[in-house]
Amino acid sequence: MEETGRMTVELTPNAIKRVLLVMQQKPEVGGLRLGVQGGGCSGFSYVTQFESGPRPHDQVYDFEGAKVFVDPKSLVYLQRMTLDYKSDLMQQGFVIHNPNAKSTCGCGTSFSA
Repeated sequence: MEETGRMTVELTPNAIKRVLLVMQQKPEVGGLRLGVQGGGCSGFSYVTQFESGPRPHDQVYDFEGAKVFVDPKSLVYLQRMTLDYKSDLMQQGFVIHNPNAKSTCGCGTSFSA
């Protein structure tokens, strides 16, 4: 993995494949934004969305060509997190494993820190 910022996030091979697939299918997509925003059942919710490129001050991570953008405020909450991608009968989408989350809600999209 090559990065322009310090090590913060990890992507599993499945997550890398999914980001690369979307980037290949949609040329306007430059990478995946990972972030945290206030809200959700537990106080914070995750942001995962594809964007054309990084914003000013973003940390940019490169996982075998799969680009990930993280804003500076979210870095505090995403230290050592792992992003996976699941696709089975029960779910399809990105799954975040965050060791900084003190608790998570039942839906899995919000957490407290």
